[in-house]
Amino acid sequence: MQKSQLPPPLPQPDAAAQAASQQLVNLIKQEIQLNRGWISFARYMELALYAPQLGYYSGGSTKLGHAGDFTTAPELSSLFGGALANFALQTLSHQIMEFGAGTGKLAADILTELHQQGRAPARYYIVELSGELRYRQQQRLKDFPEVVWLQHMPESFSGLVLGNEVLDAMPVQLVKKTASGWNEVGVTWQQSCFSWAEQPLDDIALVNQIPSAEHLPIGYLTEVNPIAQGFMRSVSQMLLRGQSGLLALIDYGFPAAEYYLPQRQQGTSMCHYRHHAHTDPFYWPGLQDITAHVDFSAISQAGTDLELLSYSSQAAFLLNAGIGELLLRTSPTDPLHYLPQANALQKLVSPAEMGELFKVLVMGVNVSLPDQFLQQDRQHRL
Repeated sequence: MQKSQLPPPLPQPDAAAQAASQQLVNLIKQEIQLNRGWISFARYMELALYAPQLGYYSGGSTKLGHAGDFTTAPELSSLFGGALANFALQTLSHQIMEFGAGTGKLAADILTELHQQGRAPARYYIVELSGELRYRQQQRLKDFPEVVWLQHMPESFSGLVLGNEVLDAMPVQLVKKTASGWNEVGVTWQQSCFSWAEQPLDDIALVNQIPSAEHLPIGYLTEVNPIAQGFMRSVSQMLLRGQSGLLALIDYGFPAAEYYLPQRQQGTSMCHYRHHAHTDPFYWPGLQDITAHVDFSAISQAGTDLELLSYSSQAAFLLNAGIGELLLRTSPTDPLHYLPQANALQKLVSPAEMGELFKVLVMGVNVSLPDQFLQQDRQHRL
């Protein structure tokens, strides 16, 4: 595999950020040397995103919003959190757990709406690995005493579990089809820079989730995500022990039949740096996000201990959760306040924006969904 292509001209980080990135480069290079000159891409991605004090999610740079590298749905509009609060009110709102809460904006919007409805949860747990993000969350949510931070997933939980853009940030393994079988694509250090290197895939079961793999062309490169599947199994066990719960995962991705299309032969991995998207994960490690789309078929199959309740587009889910009615709380005769919210709603539900690319997977134990959330269900595609 060829060395990664350089991205188009991007804004240069300042000297302090460059120095932090170089520290991370040295750390990853040392790991490569200790592992006979090769590490998996999953390990590279894990260090680039989560190495203590140096990884993208562990360092101190701003990640989200206009000053960061990308904008998430909660940052776009409080209507998103309001719709999820409506979903909680119609299902389980007594206890909520959120994984990877980012800046805390989604939690604040959900809790604000629930308080306004007089239905504040007894506890709102946030499982957050990033100390820097946890600090930001604590500042934003200081007026909500029901918020409790956890560093680890508890053994059992009863209530609503939320994960917005959590799975796409979990490290993925890269696999490539060759004439002699499947290789794993990893990272080496050559000529003073990171380079791609392949070796035979140790665990061939990793590619069992790829439908019609035998018909894919030689050279086909894609991702598999056993870490996300392991996370799904752990959440499933947590909810089973709690005996009653719902899990709603919101992310960009596809069912397997669409994820592993022959024409998608370079995979789905993307990098985000100051609102620029590109495909070079070796560009300023620690200063940019690295993501991959979610294979929702593999995720739903990993959670088979739970009941699959719904799989829909984000647009269908938000509209069924009453996001349109939330917008109408602001009068169209007040364009100064109405138009920005209407524009944000358009981005959240338009098929040309986030409405179709993002999906919502809902699974649970001993809980059923209100009928409106089943109207545009796509379980048959998983």
